Amino acid sequence: MTSKRIALYPCSPNTVRGTSTKISASKDKVVYANGKTVIIRDLKNAALSTTFSGHAYNTTVARFSPSGFYCASADIIGTVKIWDTIGEDQSVKGEYKVLSGKVNDLAWDGESKRIVAVGDGREKFGHAFLADSGSSTGQISGHSKVINAVSIRYQRPFRAATASDDNSIVFHQGVPFKYDKTIRTHTKFVQDVQFGPSGDHFASVGSDSKIFLYDGKTGETVAELTDSPHKGTIMSCSWSPDSKSFFTASLDCTVKLWDIEARKSLHTWTVGSGVPNQQVGGVWSGISDLVSLSMSGDLNIFDPRTGDKPTRILQAPQKAVTAASSTSSSTFFAGSADGRVLSYDTDSTSPSEAVQLVRGTLHTSLVSGMATASSGKVFTTGYDDQIREIEGSTYTPASIPSLSQPKSVAVTSDETVFVAGIASVEAIRHNQRVFELKPPYAPNVVGAGGIVVAVGGEDKRVHVHTWNGNTLTETRVLPESEGTITALAVSSDGALIVQGNSAGKIALYHSQTGEPIPTRWDWHTARISSLAFLQALASPPTHVVSGSLDTNLYIWSLENISKRVLIKGAGPGGVNCVVWLGDVHVTDSKKMGRVLSAGADGCVRVWEVELP
Repeated sequence: MTSKRIALYPCSPNTVRGTSTKISASKDKVVYANGKTVIIRDLKNAALSTTFSGHAYNTTVARFSPSGFYCASADIIGTVKIWDTIGEDQSVKGEYKVLSGKVNDLAWDGESKRIVAVGDGREKFGHAFLADSGSSTGQISGHSKVINAVSIRYQRPFRAATASDDNSIVFHQGVPFKYDKTIRTHTKFVQDVQFGPSGDHFASVGSDSKIFLYDGKTGETVAELTDSPHKGTIMSCSWSPDSKSFFTASLDCTVKLWDIEARKSLHTWTVGSGVPNQQVGGVWSGISDLVSLSMSGDLNIFDPRTGDKPTRILQAPQKAVTAASSTSSSTFFAGSADGRVLSYDTDSTSPSEAVQLVRGTLHTSLVSGMATASSGKVFTTGYDDQIREIEGSTYTPASIPSLSQPKSVAVTSDETVFVAGIASVEAIRHNQRVFELKPPYAPNVVGAGGIVVAVGGEDKRVHVHTWNGNTLTETRVLPESEGTITALAVSSDGALIVQGNSAGKIALYHSQTGEPIPTRWDWHTARISSLAFLQALASPPTHVVSGSLDTNLYIWSLENISKRVLIKGAGPGGVNCVVWLGDVHVTDSKKMGRVLSAGADGCVRVWEVELP
């Protein structure tokens, strides 16, 4: 039995207010960090993105080597890893502990041999080393505070420039790198410094909203660019491939393109207003794609040849995906821990149309549950204690406050929405609360199919109810589980209930009799976070998929209980939700199914699985 990942929809870069976020580009791909994951995002087709999950601590920066074959990434404890970007296995070429604190930036030399890492440390703020062996290749010195950025001249003689919170830039001769001079042009923190690809000049930007240009060989100050300046802290600068221009991104929500010879501003784009649209990073990708990063995580792509708006905006979750639900075989929604809900279309190859933020009033905190009704409407619950409804790809204006903090949501065949809160179970139809239940146990999760509604609780039991359209009647209580019930699914005809618990065990029951079906589905090693039935058309379900905190997915067969398919490491950090996409299809006389998984790393993966 085989499984293959056919799509990976990445998360957005992690952003911190008032801090520059470093992103790097190679051809049509950009690389950036979020949590413990490094993402290589394809700007032409989001589904072709890849991730690297080799760090044990939160990552801070990632940079492609000039050759494009390797990537260097660093984390908050000062470890740098160099890994292969071409091969499937992403083999790690080297791992070096370079600083005692957080690494803020990395730079490769033009030969893809040497790296300078800078950031925070107790005894030093920067380290120059060989990518192959990790041995020192000079000394980065001259600063008294944290270094924010570094850049190395691509041509010989090599030069390195570092920018720091001590309001200065230090120019280093190389190789080996050694202190040459301190440049004090800025009056506030220096946020970014970048050499042009030709090596003739380098530029610096900072919190004083100023831009300076320097000679690439000597470090002498050439000019200050004062034409139509930014009105806020400038977070990044990035050069064009021909070294004739560069662009800057600022907290005043603007992106400016500058001409080097004329020392003039060629173009100004205003992204929006307010904190979410502050520009905190940027990189020039390919010939004409200017990629800037908003505080909200959106990647805005500009073309100097066209218009006043971004040619496309790439959106994605910035935090862990906590809920998901499908509306067809190619479309689904995913909600994240920051309250954002996005719609995905697996058939679309346009990166800005394949993933879009749902319009309307979003949840203000974690999306705790999501369920799709037979009409195609999607209902979501959040830790802001609101129950909301999506029609098409827009939230309707109506929302209902829940009786207690909602943890899970399910929909019956008559489109009644059941919400399990920490102290109640409530039924909602047509934006009206039609029934409420305050059980003696604390509800944890709810599942519905046909007229059967099952509620799993902190009492380690599943309580089975029937719904007659007006009231919920408890018919039976399933046997006590080994742990708290954390996941639950009811087949669409209401005949079967599958439950998962905090001990990683899964059990299957007949809902009408409460009789257990022997399964021995206990291969997970941590809490079960999500379960879903694969519903064949007009027939009983044939398979169950389970996702767990142990990062694995299992597909279990209901026709042959002993058969299963393992997808190992399907969600680094833990799988939070699993959903079937479409029905069983036959390829080369094999029964295949599609499953999406999403979780702690904010990425959504789609798997093609040969069904057992």
